[in-house]
Amino acid sequence: MNAFARSAIMAALLAAGTAQAGILTIESWRVDDKALWEEVLLPAFNKKFPAIQVKFSPTTPTEYDSSLTTRLANGTAGDLITCRPFDVSLANYKKGSLDKLDGKAGMENFPASAKVAWQTDNAKDAFCMPMASVIHGFFYNKKIFKELGINPPKTMDEFLKVSEAIKKSGKYTPIALGTADQWESNQIVFTSVGAPYWKGEAGRKALISGKAKFTDPQFVAAWDAMSKWTPYLSKDASAQTYSDSQNLFAMGKAAIYPTGSWDIAYFNKEANFEFGAFPPPVAKAGDKCEISDHTDIGMGINSKSKNKEDAYKFLSWLASQEFADLYTNKVTGFFSLSNHLITVKDPVAKQMLEWRKSCGSTIRLNAQVLNRGEPSMENQLWSINSQVLSGKLAPKEAAAQVQAGFAKWYKPQQK
Repeated sequence: MNAFARSAIMAALLAAGTAQAGILTIESWRVDDKALWEEVLLPAFNKKFPAIQVKFSPTTPTEYDSSLTTRLANGTAGDLITCRPFDVSLANYKKGSLDKLDGKAGMENFPASAKVAWQTDNAKDAFCMPMASVIHGFFYNKKIFKELGINPPKTMDEFLKVSEAIKKSGKYTPIALGTADQWESNQIVFTSVGAPYWKGEAGRKALISGKAKFTDPQFVAAWDAMSKWTPYLSKDASAQTYSDSQNLFAMGKAAIYPTGSWDIAYFNKEANFEFGAFPPPVAKAGDKCEISDHTDIGMGINSKSKNKEDAYKFLSWLASQEFADLYTNKVTGFFSLSNHLITVKDPVAKQMLEWRKSCGSTIRLNAQVLNRGEPSMENQLWSINSQVLSGKLAPKEAAAQVQAGFAKWYKPQQK
């Protein structure tokens, strides 16, 4: 084989990888944002840095974590890594796959609370720049509520009465929620609806410290509240996917949709009616409301990137006022975690953001620390919460099963 042939083969092999010298590649699970990056965000970046080429290369959300880990290990991952919060990204950092970002340009624009999701447990190393959070709650069809003479509920009793009124009308599904995909039962319902019961951060931190157990009354009460939703779901809820639920609400066939702010853009496009939002109902009147204000997206740098100088320039732009404004108002429902003052334009996004003023804020219950052992708490909660919503598992049994799995591997829970 002559030298020219060898060079051609080597060039082909290098081109086969995801990462390309001279072009920054962004890894992400946000497939829905591809057009936004290509048509809005990257053109804005290129006005400041015209010589830097950037490619947004998303992977299907359900495949992202595993495929990214593989690409990082074999050296074919992109230069810029969109980071999941807490343990998934922490594991990649511990493997040496992400650069340490402490002291890097732009990190000073984020408060300490925003950095927690992408720090080591001792808070000494930061490995992803915070980008955005999402807020959980409920959307409701204003036309249906007006037609039936009902108002957004503030307590769980009111929520159930509203659901009953919708059911009795015989015209609409009260709650657009299925259990086929399972993840919604945990990430949308349990960790959101449950927060007012276990008092948000106080309850979450008590589980981590070992001062509380899932079998304690405040956690069982959350499952008990969920168990009362069963009559208000679709008859075929067990076969209903997340997309099915979106369509049911968008078509005006369901009155209430448990969700998060990330779905605002979808319904702005797909729904031909006005919708509003309300926070998770509290257990009883007078209780403080609690919202899941989840640190959701960060951005890190592949430690094996061959384009680090340009990657750091891009990261510094992500920390700018310009990006914070664009991302918050163009990726509707994703709220910048920076210190920059931002005017939110979308009415529903603005409404949800204002909940921060009157409600306590927490993150998804098992996002930090609690997912590190076996059995996987995330997997357990997907299955168990789906069974509770389906009426197949009693609240106390749900609590007992989750606690038993947790205590198998987590020492503070073995006391």
